[in-house]
Amino acid sequence: MSPRSLQALCLMSFFLADVRDGLGPFLGIFLTGRHWSPDEIGFVMTCGGIAGLLATLPAGVIADATRHKRVIVLLGCLVITVATLLLWYSNQAWTVMFSQVVVGVAAAFIGPTVSGITLGLTGQQAFHRQMGRNEAWSHAGNTLAAVCAGFAAWFWGLGTVFILMTAMAVCAAAAALAIRSEDIDDDVARGLEERHQNPESMSLWQLARQPALFFTGLTLLLFHLANAALLPMLSMRAASMAGTVNPGLYAAATVVISQLVMVPVAIYVSGCVEKYGYPRLIMAALLILPLRAAIASAFSAPLFVIPVQIFDGLAAGILGVAVPGYVVSLLRGSGHVNAGQSVVMLMQGIGAALSPAITGLIAARYSYGAAFATLGAIALLALLLWWSTTSIKTRQVWDD
Repeated sequence: MSPRSLQALCLMSFFLADVRDGLGPFLGIFLTGRHWSPDEIGFVMTCGGIAGLLATLPAGVIADATRHKRVIVLLGCLVITVATLLLWYSNQAWTVMFSQVVVGVAAAFIGPTVSGITLGLTGQQAFHRQMGRNEAWSHAGNTLAAVCAGFAAWFWGLGTVFILMTAMAVCAAAAALAIRSEDIDDDVARGLEERHQNPESMSLWQLARQPALFFTGLTLLLFHLANAALLPMLSMRAASMAGTVNPGLYAAATVVISQLVMVPVAIYVSGCVEKYGYPRLIMAALLILPLRAAIASAFSAPLFVIPVQIFDGLAAGILGVAVPGYVVSLLRGSGHVNAGQSVVMLMQGIGAALSPAITGLIAARYSYGAAFATLGAIALLALLLWWSTTSIKTRQVWDD
């Protein structure tokens, strides 16, 4: 375990935070300023999400198989940056659609690849602690980028967001190159801690049919169906309330508040996994989302973005560490850890891809309050599903 490579990994996570999602929450603001309606924006975001989820499982399989993980990160930074810069030159429907599809596909490769690099550097035992550090650095990067983007958009316009993202992509690529390839154990990176293990001991079809993996993915599908559109909807509601608040500054504030909370939460969660276990930590995160959606539905004043995004930081900070660690523990020795991560990411992506389109239609035809109430109901369903599946496992343990 090389300290230099681990430090470079943290820096890579820091800079990737502003690159992986393209414009992120600023996309809704950018397109709203060019007279796009909420349902049109939701449709474009959904198309990008669908393209990403179609690439998710192949991305995990490639992350398991490749010995050139750093190259994947470098190519991802390049492709996302170029595709996002296209929006600055043209906001025609086909250009925006193409840009978001390309960003979605490229981003799908980054998640499992970074997870594989982390596991290859640390091994099973130290994985959750390093993931906590990765997440903390990632959230810190998001915070800094959002602060800079918010003030830059306020003073000079939204065009500066494109410049900032490009600079972050260059820095992320430099950090990826600083990770020494010889420090990454490619067998450990796919979950094979023992050299004599057969990497084909579990087929991909058997992997996809693992009950624990399936119910984890289904729970997170519902979670992201409820969660993915909440922040963009907050930003679009602010943009539609002319004169109330600066839309670009508001979008930046929503990101900064949640990211500042995620940093200490990620570090704390990585240190208490042994005490509470992954299932309880995931349950805690699921409890938070219905409260967040209820506040967003009941209160439209800009000030209420503070509690809404504090709750977002708590839930995301927990899941960012608990979910990858839980999947690694489930699939230890399978040889397909990153493919397993991708199965869960695929199901998460289905929820995240459908979320903007569904809530965009509800907001356009009814109200933003109705859209937030719908998200809260879906969040409760995710909580009930996880509670029921973990209760069954607990009863099975007692019966045994």
